[in-house]
Amino acid sequence: MIDKALIDYLKILHGSYNFIVALSFAYHGLLGWKIRRVRKTGGARDFKIIKRHRTGGPIFILLGLLGYLTGLALVYIDKGHLLEYPRHLLVGSLMVFLMALAFFTAGRIKGNESPWRAAHFVIGLIILHLFGIQVSIGLNIIL
Repeated sequence: MIDKALIDYLKILHGSYNFIVALSFAYHGLLGWKIRRVRKTGGARDFKIIKRHRTGGPIFILLGLLGYLTGLALVYIDKGHLLEYPRHLLVGSLMVFLMALAFFTAGRIKGNESPWRAAHFVIGLIILHLFGIQVSIGLNIIL
């Protein structure tokens, strides 16, 4: 059996890691917002920001998935089942699903007036809001 002190340390590490991932997603969302605002106003596009947004997306999704999977493993090791924190599990599972959906909608965006662009934007906003909810739930678990 794993020592309770180690489990407590790993919980804090899990929360800290995912908070950093949440901040990374917020940064990523700001990049997307800048790209969207320039496109809507007809300004000159900054291809450095566009490239950063396109390359960062899959990386941040993988980081989010890693945080989710480590959370699942941590709860299973500690409690012996996954449903100890059902709200945290539900919100995390929804976030992973939406991250995958955002990834696939991004791949379908073609041209300035693509309907997938709006879907990608809305999915991203939902993910950002869910991160706030998830952090709140997680803090209530740890504290």
